Amino acid sequence: MNHGAEHQLIADMIDNVETVVVGKRKTIKLITVALLAGGHVLIEDIPGVGKTLLVRAIARTIGAEFKRIQFTPDLLPSDITGLSIYNQKTLQFEFRPGPLMGNIILADEINRTSPKTQSALLEGMAEGSVTVDGVSRELPDLFFVMATQNPIEYEGTYALPEAQLDRFLIKLSIGYPSRENELAILNRAAGRDPLKELHSILEVSDILRLRRHTDSVFVSDSIKNYILDIVAATREHPMIYLGVSPRGTLGLLKAVQAHAFVEQRDFAVPDDVKAVAPFVIGHRMVLKQEATYEHMTALTIVHEIIGKIKVPVMHEEPVK
Repeated sequence: MNHGAEHQLIADMIDNVETVVVGKRKTIKLITVALLAGGHVLIEDIPGVGKTLLVRAIARTIGAEFKRIQFTPDLLPSDITGLSIYNQKTLQFEFRPGPLMGNIILADEINRTSPKTQSALLEGMAEGSVTVDGVSRELPDLFFVMATQNPIEYEGTYALPEAQLDRFLIKLSIGYPSRENELAILNRAAGRDPLKELHSILEVSDILRLRRHTDSVFVSDSIKNYILDIVAATREHPMIYLGVSPRGTLGLLKAVQAHAFVEQRDFAVPDDVKAVAPFVIGHRMVLKQEATYEHMTALTIVHEIIGKIKVPVMHEEPVK
């Protein structure tokens, strides 16, 4: 099946976002992978590297409703899901939706709020709906959460539970820009705001259609077994207390399909697995205390595992 027009649409989307977020094409691609795979993204990085700008640029590019939630210790679940208020004129309760009822949600500093409020977000991410006053309310068909947490501020934070970390398809960092890109940012600062000049080139319906095409990307048995080999190695590694769950395995498969589609292919290859695996399974592993003593991180272990596992030779022809 030829998806040339859809592939070009994705390339145009990435190019459009990169006009605002300079020099971060790989990051934009990974977020696009999560968007097409129907997953969510957790960004762990220092302040001021452009996290909010990136989310706003993606929302504007696809013409989606953008909502920002600043998580604080006193934030209540109803502050994000909405609540029912009694209308004295109609003598009825009326539901007033919270900021979670949007398409693209920036959950800023998610680990600064209480576990109770985190669980309200988790329900939305996991079920596609939220419960308010005992009533389940559906979230939009396009519901995409990009959450941020700051790795250098630990006081007053609540660690995300494994169940919530597992709901994020991808975890990544943006990092500092290169000197050349930072010079471009300085030069642009004297001009107009590039975000205000950014135009929508897709619609929400386009993303939902592209997701269906992503699901049809062919994954051979050899690639599936390659994924299973990597996952099995996380469960057997001496420095890992808990390996990747079956949900993580399914997430990796979806991310591989989406990455292949972003790379303008209708079939997956081993490079797709290598490209997304560190960002999909790294945060799903619980390391032993000895790993800290050995200065090992989840990412270094994932790269070690990928380096040791035999890469499959592609013999099977993709289904046409």
